[in-house]
Amino acid sequence: MPQMIRSRIAIIAFLFFTVISHAQSGINCLTVDSSGLYSKAFNSFEKDLFEHYNFGNDSIKTYRTFLAEVASLSLDLRKLPSDNSIQLARTFKKKSSDPNSIWVKLSEYENQEATKKTSPSTTPNQGEEEILIFNYRGGLIQCLKNNSNSDDFQNIISTLEQDGNVSTSLIAQRIYYIPDDRFKADEIKKFIAFDIYYSILMVIEKAFG
Repeated sequence: MPQMIRSRIAIIAFLFFTVISHAQSGINCLTVDSSGLYSKAFNSFEKDLFEHYNFGNDSIKTYRTFLAEVASLSLDLRKLPSDNSIQLARTFKKKSSDPNSIWVKLSEYENQEATKKTSPSTTPNQGEEEILIFNYRGGLIQCLKNNSNSDDFQNIISTLEQDGNVSTSLIAQRIYYIPDDRFKADEIKKFIAFDIYYSILMVIEKAFG
């Protein structure tokens, strides 16, 4: 095979795999929701964050400051959330009984694992409000996990798949220490938006009238 033809084939092959790799890493996991609700929620979250911390376009500093305040329980929840984000949190809360919801009842989540382990199931006491947790076994989170290049992030999700009853502050602390080159990825930002920000807002939304 002439050298020129071999070189041309090599270039075409390189371009092909580059395009495929870019396409795979450029998946927008928010499109698992065809209604556009996830995208609206993520945009509202980022708007709240950047307006509150006012670090310009420095996304790493903005996100890390947010996580540090969540981890230290010093987040000012009177000033951070916008009315729009509160309303979106209420929408997510109402949808928690849907089969494909990204938040599920803690009792149901634990019962799924208990069934696999043939252990006693967990049920809430009568009259108690159901605790909602992020559905770590659902479509959105699995998309974020599978498209992430961070082993640290994937390990965090794998742990949460087994036991989702982990404090938000502890999750924030673990995410905080992911190295910058992985931390800035869209998958991690979207995880922070839903599992941390909106999970908090669904707990406090009643305080906003």
